[in-house]
Amino acid sequence: MIKYSLICAENHRFDSWFASADAFETLKNAGMVGCAVCGSTKVEKAIMAPSVRTHESRSEQEPAAPEPERPLSAPASPAEQALKELRRKIEANSDYVGTEFAREARAIHEGESPRRSIHGEANAKDAKQLIEDGIPVVPLPFAARRKEN
Repeated sequence: MIKYSLICAENHRFDSWFASADAFETLKNAGMVGCAVCGSTKVEKAIMAPSVRTHESRSEQEPAAPEPERPLSAPASPAEQALKELRRKIEANSDYVGTEFAREARAIHEGESPRRSIHGEANAKDAKQLIEDGIPVVPLPFAARRKEN
């Protein structure tokens, strides 16, 4: 895992973890890395100082102390707080349909599935096709939180 400090075109700064440097590039190129504040996918790595332990920082026989676990911080700005509340309301009042979002949105629109609010994941091509077909969808300004089994 690798943690990057990121910055969007609007100068919002945020951190995110990725499986690898290649995973970051793949997700970024697919438009799947978005600003935590405004949702922009024009995101770049920000300059950051690495945390490096040197030999001088501890003796040869002293094991390295693990870094303490830190809880996630509260949203730093009113915009982040509003996004957190928006996410909470969406997740509480809609069904998560995962990667079946485009199929399920179309089925609801055509009356094949019960009418209800849903959220999930769709690639840009599928989302564009839904909009072109008159199916009301809106991108959310945050990544989907995957349900665990």
